[in-house]
Amino acid sequence: MTIRIEVNLLGTLQKIAKKRNVSLEFDSFVAVKDVISELADFFPFKFRQVLIDPELNDPRPNVIILLNKKEIGLLAGLDTRIEDGDNLVLIPVSHGG
Repeated sequence: MTIRIEVNLLGTLQKIAKKRNVSLEFDSFVAVKDVISELADFFPFKFRQVLIDPELNDPRPNVIILLNKKEIGLLAGLDTRIEDGDNLVLIPVSHGG
């Protein structure tokens, strides 16, 4: 069973990746955290730095993650199961200080 998903990258992530949309395929069950890991490994190191908080090793402080227009916090978080044809959107969050 092949699972195909579309990932939309916005803001800084789009600039670093030089792509707005990424299509991914997986051979079996996949969760949001697996997609994040795949993207972090695929793109240049700077992409990982922007995507994943280094202290927490978690993307959620840095990006809003939507699965089919729903924030993953309303679902099962990073363990949310991805189904064939789903759409994942990554929106960078600006931090000030």
